[in-house]
Amino acid sequence: MNVFDVDLLVIGAGSGGVRAARAAAGHGATVAIAEQSRVGGTCVIRGCVPKKIFVYASRLEQSFSDAVGFGWSLSNAQFDWPTLLRNKNTEIARLEGLYRLGLAKAGVSLIDGRAVVEDDQTVRIEGTDHRYRARRVLIATGGTPNRGFDVPGIEHAIDSDAVFELEHLPRSVLIVGGGYIAVEFAGIMHGLGVQTNLLHRGTALLRGFDNDVQIEIERAYRKRGIGVRLHATLKRIDRTDRNLRATLSDGTCLEVEAVILAAGRLPNTRGLGLESVGVELDPEGAIRVDDTAQSSVPWIYAVGDVTNRVNLTPVAIREGQAFADRSFGTQFSYFDYQNIPTAIFSTPEVAVVGLNEIEARQRCPTLEIFRTDFRPMKSSITASTERIHFKLLVDASSDKVLGAQVIGDGAAEMIQLIAVAMRAGATKGDFDRTVALHPTVAEEWTTLRVSEKCHWSAETADE
Repeated sequence: MNVFDVDLLVIGAGSGGVRAARAAAGHGATVAIAEQSRVGGTCVIRGCVPKKIFVYASRLEQSFSDAVGFGWSLSNAQFDWPTLLRNKNTEIARLEGLYRLGLAKAGVSLIDGRAVVEDDQTVRIEGTDHRYRARRVLIATGGTPNRGFDVPGIEHAIDSDAVFELEHLPRSVLIVGGGYIAVEFAGIMHGLGVQTNLLHRGTALLRGFDNDVQIEIERAYRKRGIGVRLHATLKRIDRTDRNLRATLSDGTCLEVEAVILAAGRLPNTRGLGLESVGVELDPEGAIRVDDTAQSSVPWIYAVGDVTNRVNLTPVAIREGQAFADRSFGTQFSYFDYQNIPTAIFSTPEVAVVGLNEIEARQRCPTLEIFRTDFRPMKSSITASTERIHFKLLVDASSDKVLGAQVIGDGAAEMIQLIAVAMRAGATKGDFDRTVALHPTVAEEWTTLRVSEKCHWSAETADE
């Protein structure tokens, strides 16, 4: 007869793992969660939260400049990196405490240690004699920075996690990567007064995003003075007396104080013992799961970035909740991956929901594209040249909104609400019949009238 210590043992106390653990306990399951680092995971400790704090700090210099146009006289404004770092650490510690308290209140046992999967539904805590037998094991270990660069001198570079703990703000940086993390850090560093170069091997930043987004973010960054270097890779890093010399594949040499590796994150599955029990992984190390989050081993499940599906914190949370409801609750629910809003907290900010233009053209025979580009009132009496860009994609046959994107101040806040409307099946007519809230930037969603009609067919797919 099988005797289990717990109904569920979760490995990884990030957003997805914590939600699954608390929800399962709420359904009456006995639950333990193991974490080798700090509770809260990537988002709270070294991702979304500290990043957004840094983003806020990096945008204040522009606010000080804009203030002059509104009659404010600001002099001697200075930035102090240690103060920002100290206040960020205080907030992270507060949030970690809340996560720990939430687990305790839910009745979840927290194990501070590294868990490794063994045979026979057993998990061992490294460095101890403790073993736990569990009916189900949920892997929610998230991702880890990609340091897979076969480049001489790569040991001199730091990864994106380390940026949040730098004792001193470098005066110059080379950021390697072209996705969310790299683009966001480039905006942060430049906004804090750091001479910034962004290196990406591809032809455009933000692969997978709408072409208009890619073009505009590159244009905006170059205009701000960020060195955007495309079609090139890092070949070597050499340490000089005071700096680092980064040699690029196009022959360029850059002298910088820091090289930051920000070319994405990889599934954090190494050393968990998964291969030894037969868990199937993809070539990048992600756990392959079915629609119920079950792996190739019936008692092992996985949610969040460790599955490398949609690597966003709110998605991990929803996946964790759905897993707990299915496994220990009364409802057999699935998570719907359609119309997930997402934002890049660059400056200017980018936010999107639904299909991009290429995807919409492929799925919709007749597509209507509504665009607008304007200078917001906030910039009207300042020296700022920032503009706002809206784009709405509509199926002409059904009038249904297929996708939306914003580039500019407040983009993420607007797209969150547009996502609600799209989830409810909103049409362009619904937008048109909504009374504008004036004067706001967001009222433009209700006043878009002129469209470009695009007719799509298989014959024109390559044009």
